[in-house]
Amino acid sequence: MEVFTLLYDMLHVIILIAIVASALMVVMMKDLISAAIAAGACSLLVSLEFFILQAPDVAIAEAGVGAVLTTAIFIFAIKGTRRREEH
Repeated sequence: MEVFTLLYDMLHVIILIAIVASALMVVMMKDLISAAIAAGACSLLVSLEFFILQAPDVAIAEAGVGAVLTTAIFIFAIKGTRRREEH
C-alpha cells in the first residue's frame, strides 16, 4: 500500500512539473500558433490533474472548454490575422 502512495505522489509531481513547463513554453514561444497549442496542452494537463484528484466533472469541463474550445478559438483568431512581415 505504501508503494501505491509513493507512485501516486510521484504522478502528481510529474504532472505538476509538466504543467509548469508547458506554461513556461506558452510565455517563451515567439510563434503564436505554437503558444496556443502549448496553452491547450497546459489546460489538458490541468484537467488530468483534476481527474486524478477525483473531480471528474471539473476535469471534463476543463478538457472541453479549456483544452479544446479555447485552443480552437485562439488558432482561428490567429489564422485570421496577418503577420507584420506580410504587409
